[in-house]
Amino acid sequence: MNNQFPIIETERLILRAVTKADAEDILLYLSDPDVVKHMGLEPFESIEDAHDEIAWYESIVKNGTGIRWGITLKEDGRVIGSCGFLNRVPKHFRSEAGFELSKEYWGKGIASEALEAVVRYGFQHLELERVEALIEPANLPSQRLVEKAGFQREGLLRHYEFTCGKFDDLYIYSLLKEDLHI
Repeated sequence: MNNQFPIIETERLILRAVTKADAEDILLYLSDPDVVKHMGLEPFESIEDAHDEIAWYESIVKNGTGIRWGITLKEDGRVIGSCGFLNRVPKHFRSEAGFELSKEYWGKGIASEALEAVVRYGFQHLELERVEALIEPANLPSQRLVEKAGFQREGLLRHYEFTCGKFDDLYIYSLLKEDLHI
């Protein structure tokens, strides 16, 4: 990937780099306890929390371990969520997909549209063979979203992460490049 951050356009969305100018928008949805409930994060409390999130997005691109796009609607350009890859392992041609969306836009197919575009980008441009999704068992909407996108549940990772003072079990899902016939 070159130094130019890729922009992905779908029917309704522009997926683009997140900048400091987007911090207020990020703070708005990541301060919502319902949005972060299954993310292993405490709700954001300050603009500094949003700046730290943006710095993390920049660091994973710089380190080659991932890429995170801001999800924006074509009509207003405001960041309403993010979607992308983390824990990328180029040597093994795999990465983990992650996503979140402002509650105001849940149930409208936006996360699905973004995830499908990002996964397709990963297979076509990042030489991925396998994309994984790690999802808490209680997070039924995210499970439905990845299953709709063609991911298969492979199993349960018991006490896989320690977040917010507790151990979390996570379902592991995967999607292979051949599953999409790319």
